Amino acid sequence: MVDRRNGPTASFPRQGVVVMGVSGSGKSTLGKLLSSELGCPFIEGDELHNPASVAKMRAGIPLDDQDRWPWLDRLGRALGRSVAQEGLAVCACSALKLAYRQRLAACAGVPVSFVMLEAPEDELQRRLDRRDHPYMPASLLKSQLDTLERPGAGERALILDSSRPPADICRDIVDWLQETGAAPPLGRQR
Repeated sequence: MVDRRNGPTASFPRQGVVVMGVSGSGKSTLGKLLSSELGCPFIEGDELHNPASVAKMRAGIPLDDQDRWPWLDRLGRALGRSVAQEGLAVCACSALKLAYRQRLAACAGVPVSFVMLEAPEDELQRRLDRRDHPYMPASLLKSQLDTLERPGAGERALILDSSRPPADICRDIVDWLQETGAAPPLGRQR
């Protein structure tokens, strides 16, 4: 892990970075890699779901907004605490809708940049069919894709193709954060 006080990210403004996208897009893999590269904490959003939501997903039932709001609040507060302590933090969260991203950022109480990972549906399905997730079945991909609202021009977001090597994606994110500082360009895509 990099020492942020003296490393290349020491001058980054205090902020949270949310790696977002549908299941199978690579959020956790990239989030862990990015947090290691930035020398900051990583928060796995899946670990903050309550037991009732986990049971729903395990049964193949998509979550609704009433299930998501408390989860987004918990995740936002955890992200805000990490940024307050460390200056920079990364989390993985589907953040499928604009309203979810707004809620997450509001609860964090710190500037938040979003990095959306996307891949073709057949690639996402292939990844989900190969992985062993404790409660997120591949059958829920369709509901996530139907719910997804890509970040728009009014959001601090970078959209990246997650079929590329994770190390390359990570470099793009670090470059973007260095180029943009506290105010990333809106809705930028690479």
